[in-house]
Amino acid sequence: MSKITSESNMVRSRLLLGRARYLLVKARQKELAPYHVTPQQANALTIIEELGDKANFSELAKRTERKLNTLSIQMTRMENDGLIKKVRETPKSNQLAFELTEKGKNICREAKKIKSIKTIMSALTEEEHQQLRVLLGKIITKAEKY
Repeated sequence: MSKITSESNMVRSRLLLGRARYLLVKARQKELAPYHVTPQQANALTIIEELGDKANFSELAKRTERKLNTLSIQMTRMENDGLIKKVRETPKSNQLAFELTEKGKNICREAKKIKSIKTIMSALTEEEHQQLRVLLGKIITKAEKY
């Protein structure tokens, strides 16, 4: 298979990818609106829950692919909203870790029940999901070099 792609096909693919991302985010925003959290906050809550006591700035930055200063602002907002609390990793450490508050746990639990993304993504077969992951992986690998 040839890797040469016409400029117009690349533009169409980029526009379709952007449109798909936009619509997925809008669907997620709409369903999260009653909980007063953004998709980014819901993702952070899920990651903090998964990481447990390893939920610190560096792990969150790695998992969310966000810069530390941007992540710091988001975590401060989430702490002010009562979704998380910052704790020292060890009593003598300057490193901060994050824990979910009860409010954060409840929202995380509810956010997992939301079905918009599952419904949208069910348009693809298992094989198509695998192909999509491979194709997006290639794009991501190339894009990371920029």
